Amino acid sequence: MAPPGSPPVPTLTRATTLAVGVAWCVGAALAGQEPGTARFTSGVELVNVTATVTDDDGRFVDSLRKEDFSVYENGRFQEVSHFSAERVPVSLGIALDVSASMTQEKMAASRSAIDRFIFDLLDDEDEVFFMKFSSEARITQEWTTDRAAISRAVQRVEASGGTAIYDAVAQALPVAASGQHRKKAILVISDGNDTSSDMSVGLLRTRIRESDVLVYALGVDSVTSTTMPAPRRLPPRPTPRPFPWPGAGRGGQRFPPLIIGGGRPRIPTPGERVNGDALRMLTDDTGGRTEIVRGFDGLEGATARLASELSKQYYLGYSSTEPKDGRWHSIRVDVRDKKLNVRARRGYVAS
Repeated sequence: MAPPGSPPVPTLTRATTLAVGVAWCVGAALAGQEPGTARFTSGVELVNVTATVTDDDGRFVDSLRKEDFSVYENGRFQEVSHFSAERVPVSLGIALDVSASMTQEKMAASRSAIDRFIFDLLDDEDEVFFMKFSSEARITQEWTTDRAAISRAVQRVEASGGTAIYDAVAQALPVAASGQHRKKAILVISDGNDTSSDMSVGLLRTRIRESDVLVYALGVDSVTSTTMPAPRRLPPRPTPRPFPWPGAGRGGQRFPPLIIGGGRPRIPTPGERVNGDALRMLTDDTGGRTEIVRGFDGLEGATARLASELSKQYYLGYSSTEPKDGRWHSIRVDVRDKKLNVRARRGYVAS
């Protein structure tokens, strides 16, 4: 889909992968060309940036204008030539963790949350593909606007194997980049840490930086705990002990407090803690985000917040004349009201 105000361009195939939101080259070469022909200039690229703006309470701010934004590439101010605050369709890939830690209850909650997400929260024109991953990743439903087809693919998954999050995102990236809509995104849902990937998080982060795909992650923290009365602390017993308690030092004996009333502390279940820091390394450079929810009961609320965010984002486009040097070019997006928070792509690799 062409950004607002841009000249007509030939339709791109799904096999085409575009880096860093570069929709197409723009310039005088498009003027006067014959219909159906493609002629591009070099040296000028339209860089697309999707920005999310919230207030201090986390509520989306959707009333800003182009003049409220300032964009900088490598610290240099850029003139925003394309701007839109309208809801645009999204090409979205959903990658669901189906490793052995996903119990029947977890799978049921995941299916319910995804169904509500695709049927009730996404727009009809949004397209979706579905990927399952455990030790290996596999796309079980290609691009479609048929919500029932996505739902059937989700219902068919079975839990087994390890967790290869990084491999799954690496496989999903080029597919998401081939989506027909300007806004492209991946949503990863997992209850654990990566245990089986061949790809390192560092290499994957490089590939993500070379893409224009927004990456979101919903991590479900499966820490278990037992709720018990708070323990009471009593003063040390006056009964003398034959040996000083370790650590008493030169001041005499020091006895440990006696803890009564029962109570088992919260103990993390090994292997089931979500590595939020690793997920944020995948999401934050893109302008997406990681949300960690406590238990699968919170998954529907998290997907609803994501759907709301996807519908309340700003599109900013600027023409870059920076050299195509294969290096990381930083992007900073500011808003006039400094009390607001902006989340956007942090940069791109100019390849």
